[in-house]
Amino acid sequence: MTEPARRVDIVFAPGVVAHRGTAEELVGRALDARGLTGELTFAADTAGLERAVRSAARRGEFVVVPGAGASFTAPAGGAIRVDFGECEADRSAGARVHIRGRGLDGLRYAVDSWYHHRFHPGRIVRYGDHPDQRVELRIPDGDGPFPVVVLIHGGFWRPRWESDLMDALAVGLTARGYVTWNVEYRRGGEKRWAAMASDVADAAQAVATVPSADPERLVILGHSAGAQLALRAAADAAAEEAAVRPALAVSLAGVLNLRFAGERHLGEGAVADAVGSDWAGDRATYERSSPIARLPLGIPQLVVCAVDDEPDMLEMSREYHEAVAATPDDVVRIEGPGNHFTVVDPESEIWRRTAEAIDARIRPRTTQTPPPAARPGRGADPRTSRPSS
Repeated sequence: MTEPARRVDIVFAPGVVAHRGTAEELVGRALDARGLTGELTFAADTAGLERAVRSAARRGEFVVVPGAGASFTAPAGGAIRVDFGECEADRSAGARVHIRGRGLDGLRYAVDSWYHHRFHPGRIVRYGDHPDQRVELRIPDGDGPFPVVVLIHGGFWRPRWESDLMDALAVGLTARGYVTWNVEYRRGGEKRWAAMASDVADAAQAVATVPSADPERLVILGHSAGAQLALRAAADAAAEEAAVRPALAVSLAGVLNLRFAGERHLGEGAVADAVGSDWAGDRATYERSSPIARLPLGIPQLVVCAVDDEPDMLEMSREYHEAVAATPDDVVRIEGPGNHFTVVDPESEIWRRTAEAIDARIRPRTTQTPPPAARPGRGADPRTSRPSS
């Protein structure tokens, strides 16, 4: 891999950064973590921004910070747009990803996204007409059909958090021999709670359209709020005898008891905000949506949480595990060192144990699981990565 192939161009519009040195430090750490180099251009005026964009575009995909709400047309080669504040999503053709509302740390997410797309690209598959009804598909080398993992990202059901949060796990699982189906879903609008549930269900069923995927060996895996969506989808698929039903449901630091999470005001009231009501005001929706209220799910489950996660999250996972254990459902609990995001870090000890538990359930005993590839480093062609957040 030549040095230019590992170079990230990052272009800033005038005035978008309050302190240049802080941005440079943050980007430098993100580049070092991926074994990349980069060139940062801070445009002095509009003409300088246009020149910098044209120059960066000649080298392929780049990162641009045009300013929240600013008009920007990405060139044909593609761009990762970053806006530090909240704004409407840019779904124009040239913007492969729009990272918004994550503050200056959005630059770190952008570097991660550039890295994954450059070295381990996936293919976008649409399962609906809305721009957010899409998945990123990655297929292992070799002859299929392969077991498949459906990944559901978290972010307390808020629009600024997208499927890039699960890129690192998707890359690592694909290297391990799984088709990965990294799901995006609608998170805006007045009826977003129902839309999220139906989107995740539709996306899981759409796995059947992938010739190299074996839908009978399907894992549905969610992180944080994504675990609520994943396990609710698993429960619905089993209850409705859907064509595609998970063989295993995995919760990574999941929001598994909506009433509990709402009453504890987790995520600054994220549950009531997403559902549109508190538990007392819409008990039926909470009970239909909350994994703990749907037990038994009728499928095996894996419940994972790091011991240094927020105490409420750890308590919720333990409560859920005990509740599952009292039903006919098969359940395994994994705990280990780390925080809320360690469980989605392919380099972590707790993820290694999680991946081995998935293998034990899903992969045939006669098939040797490919070993995880080496940790990324400068000049390497890495297969695993650090967490997205």
